[in-house]
Amino acid sequence: MSRPKNQIDAPPEELLEPDEAEEAVLAGLDESSGVDLDLDAEPAASSFRRGLKAIRAHWKHAPMGPGVYRMIGEDGAVLYVGKAKSIKKRVASYTRLAGHANRIARMIALTASMVFVSTRTEVEALLLEANLIKQLKPRFNVLMRDDKSFPYILLTKDERGAQLTKHRGARSRKGDYFGPFANVGAVNRTLNVLQRAFLLRSCENSFYDNRSRPCLLYQIKRCAGPCTGEISPENYAELAREARDFLAGKSRAVRERLAQDMNAAAEKLEFERAAQLRDRISALAAIQGQQGINPRAVAEADVFALHEEAGHFCVEAVFYRAFQNWGNRAYFPRADKTLPPGEVLGPFVAQFYAERPPPRLVLLSHAIEEAAWLEEALAEREGYRIEIVAPQRGEKKEMVADAANNAREALGRRLADSASQQKLLEALGSAFGMAKPPRRVEVYDNSHIMGSSAIGAMIVAGPQGFMKTHYRTFNIKGPVTPGDDYAMMREVLTRRFSRLLREAETPAPEDPDAFPQAPDLILIDGGRGQFEAVRKVLEELGVTGVTLASIAKGPDRNAGRETFFVAGREPFKLAPRDPALYFVQRLRDEAHRFAIGTHRARRKKAFAKNPLDEIAGVGPARKRALLQAFGTAKAVAAAALADLEKTPGFSAATAKLVFNHFHEKG
Repeated sequence: MSRPKNQIDAPPEELLEPDEAEEAVLAGLDESSGVDLDLDAEPAASSFRRGLKAIRAHWKHAPMGPGVYRMIGEDGAVLYVGKAKSIKKRVASYTRLAGHANRIARMIALTASMVFVSTRTEVEALLLEANLIKQLKPRFNVLMRDDKSFPYILLTKDERGAQLTKHRGARSRKGDYFGPFANVGAVNRTLNVLQRAFLLRSCENSFYDNRSRPCLLYQIKRCAGPCTGEISPENYAELAREARDFLAGKSRAVRERLAQDMNAAAEKLEFERAAQLRDRISALAAIQGQQGINPRAVAEADVFALHEEAGHFCVEAVFYRAFQNWGNRAYFPRADKTLPPGEVLGPFVAQFYAERPPPRLVLLSHAIEEAAWLEEALAEREGYRIEIVAPQRGEKKEMVADAANNAREALGRRLADSASQQKLLEALGSAFGMAKPPRRVEVYDNSHIMGSSAIGAMIVAGPQGFMKTHYRTFNIKGPVTPGDDYAMMREVLTRRFSRLLREAETPAPEDPDAFPQAPDLILIDGGRGQFEAVRKVLEELGVTGVTLASIAKGPDRNAGRETFFVAGREPFKLAPRDPALYFVQRLRDEAHRFAIGTHRARRKKAFAKNPLDEIAGVGPARKRALLQAFGTAKAVAAAALADLEKTPGFSAATAKLVFNHFHEKG
């Protein structure tokens, strides 16, 4: 997204040199050219020459107006996505023979073709560029990497009464959304206190509609009980209005109003009501006390502060809403280490807001070139004015400084963790006889109860620790004989590596900094039997270059006495205090935790599943009618067709549909 260094806006024709001059320059390029390529070596000089030729050929057809361009390598992978007020002038800047930064020179040398997309305005070009970068993940662009959605608090507008709940994803429900919160824990804590303060329901509509008496939340004073009429619709609507005002930043007015009501109740000797209001005021004070340092004059803002160290970048994002700090999150974008802070922060912010609603104020630690374009683009999309600024004084400067301190500390922790993790990976590679430390370790485990709800689990570790976004689960599809862990392991590894081999047929662009998709080391929880089962799978699929090891538990399952199986070696044990042994135990325990947790979730879902849910064409109302008429799903399955036809709201055709569902199987 950044403007190439040393770009000039001279007429494109003046940038093109005769072929003879080109050959002379390429033949004598040295360090003074600014190109950090070994162009004395024929392959490098040839690549640079070929890239220039490809760019010049495409420049002839480049549009003069604004738009987005893509630089593409020989393998079809997108190398770089950029925007420009004039695509033709921007592409012309790449056709010069010297003066390029190292990053640009490498990019030119790898370019085989280009694609242009014209837009009506520079603003459209900016938004399109951000979306394409997120989608294509080009090698030479700044990449945001972690793009998980943020949780919000949703206060619905429902005829049943407002529901207060946690929300992620598309805003399809009617209501007011408050956020973002930096993590789920912050949302859960806030919701817990808001329930005490405003007594709003958190239950889903299906639960709400089927209540005949108040639930436990009403009994413990976390809900006003609108489902059974314990509170009038008017009074419940007033509670919802107070909650909406509080979350919108009118906390002082809400607390003052509650204090007046408490004093009035006390004067009328309504001590129970006064105590309830006191507890609600106390809950509101607790929310504000948990938010940390709150701004005095900034109602809402997002703060982004960047810190660079040892060629790595950290962007700390802090969210302020309703004069409250709603949490922070650290990001570690991928970017060329030679880029200045502004050229990293600008693309990051554009990608951050590509699909997220921004606040009216965005504070940055460094000025960015895209600020004016981004303000205009986001304002046009959202319908309100947005300011993006790097403050120089006052409270806003202090907010940015606090975020910058957090960024520095977060990057320091990450670098320290990476160093220690790298040492553990080196120890692990040495223990299993690997030529170099593994970059990606996959650990597999199974979980089931007598063959039911069987799942396989894969956890992944790398230089940054446990890579939880790469974890996978496998629902065992084939029939499993109780206790046949070998068959389960064969199925899991077959599915995993069959897919990996299919993906390898259409390889993605190589990025030396990207986390690999294929493992260097596979760890199996089990003994020789599991080891041989997996070894045969890998052999049949033709998988090579992967070290396989299995971990057999020690006598009496004692940790520290495990036996390891590796191809070409006799079974062996590691020294009791070997760091590699502790690391393997951590990996195995994490795989076991993940497998057990996933299995329990699947088993719980199976227990709660109602056979009536599987009947196509029978919705909630008809299911409720069946259960009221027959009591249980088992009784419905055993009912005669004539009895089903007598169910209120059922036609003969619907009754036959239910009857056939239970009697035509097999």
